[in-house]
Amino acid sequence: MTDSEWEERQKTRQLEMEACSKALAVLSSDDAHDLFTRTFNPALVQTASQEHSERRAEASRLLVGVANKLHSPRLATLAYQVKLDAFTRVKKAIDDMIAELLKEKADEIKHKDFCVDEFNTNQLQTEKKDREKRDLIAKIEDLEMTIRSLTEAIDGLKAEIAEMQVQLKRAGEDREKENKQFQTTVADQRETQRLLKAALNFLADFYKHKGGAALVQKQEPAGPPPPAGFETYTNNASSGGVTQLIEQIISDAKAMEAEAIRSEEDAQKAYEDFVKDTNASIEAKSRDIVEKSEQKAKAEEELVETKGFKEAAMLELEQLSNYDAQLHQSCDFVVKNFELRQTARDEEVEALRQAKAILSGAKFQEFLQTA
Repeated sequence: MTDSEWEERQKTRQLEMEACSKALAVLSSDDAHDLFTRTFNPALVQTASQEHSERRAEASRLLVGVANKLHSPRLATLAYQVKLDAFTRVKKAIDDMIAELLKEKADEIKHKDFCVDEFNTNQLQTEKKDREKRDLIAKIEDLEMTIRSLTEAIDGLKAEIAEMQVQLKRAGEDREKENKQFQTTVADQRETQRLLKAALNFLADFYKHKGGAALVQKQEPAGPPPPAGFETYTNNASSGGVTQLIEQIISDAKAMEAEAIRSEEDAQKAYEDFVKDTNASIEAKSRDIVEKSEQKAKAEEELVETKGFKEAAMLELEQLSNYDAQLHQSCDFVVKNFELRQTARDEEVEALRQAKAILSGAKFQEFLQTA
């Protein structure tokens, strides 16, 4: 559609230039210089004025017809000026039109340079912002991965601490049971020793007493001799073995008591070492949790900030894209048809300058032959 409009405008401009040339031919069919000279001759004022008026009217009718055909307000205005104004005003209008065309040319050059610069700047900014967006997306992915890793690590540490606390509780319960068993064992062994010592004391007293009496009887027999069939009473020959057995049991009970005490001490030390090591591990893991929680909080804060930067970058990319669309809308026609439009405008300016030269006294036929 733009190309079609451009061709139509070029065609219109060409027809407009032809109309101007024909109008100037009507005005300049005779020597314009001679005509202007006669215009100032008092003797020929009326004749020249009538001839001049007819030529104005003919040129004006021609310009009006072409202006109506081409719908050219600029040409219609010029036709009106040719009909009513003096040649000096017509030339002034041509000068103004030339100045306007030159200004349009300069503005179009400036516009084209602006478009090229803005396209390049927009492209560079878009590429830079697109790289920034990709970097931010990669950073967001890294931060999210870091946060997931820290979360899993923190959860794992908490689970390990919970398990160690359970093990501490179980170890404490087991230690309490072992201690109760130890107390019972020691109490039983000590009670056994006490009872056996008491029994041993009774036996020792008994056999000591009986042994002394028998010794007295041998020295000084007392009473009648025992009846026939009865032997003289003596101490039990196995009494020494019983006493030794009791003493051995007491010794074993002491050994068991000592072994139980050593085992209790070892178990208590092992428990205390376990508690110490476990508490140290819990403390270390707790510090690790605090450290990782701080890292996670920092990563989450940075993630929020980075997402904000990404949204801002995407908004800027959208604005750059919208501006690029505006540039294309404003610049595509100018950039694409720049050389053609500049050439056409130069030709139009040249035609107007020739028209002015003709009005100033040059002959139109010479321009036609030159062309």
